Order: sequence, then structure tokens, then C-alpha cells
Amino acid sequence: MTKEEAVSEAAREILAHGGPYCLTDPHIGLRAMGDAIALGATEDDIKAEMGRQREAGQ
Repeated sequence: MTKEEAVSEAAREILAHGGPYCLTDPHIGLRAMGDAIALGATEDDIKAEMGRQREAGQ
């Protein structure tokens, strides 16, 4: 998996499994975020991708 793929997956998982009404395992997003960071991504990279995904309605 490339860094870009990991960032995209982390953003997708955080959006799907996070938030104040999270009814699933919060570790899903955290694990995906950890994988992206291990590949060299930053929190800002993931936040930016989350914004792009929200705008795109994904």
C-alpha cells in the first residue's frame, strides 16, 4: 500500500467510524491512521483528505 492509498483509507475509515455518535469500534479508524502515519503521512495529510472526501460526498 502506498502512502496516498493509506491516507485515503484512513480518512475513509475515520469518517465512517468516528464522530460523536460512533457506534462501532473506534480503533478501526485509529488503526488505519496508524498505518498511514507509519508510511510517512502526517495528521495534516489525513485531515486534508477527510476534507476532500467530505466535499466529494464519499
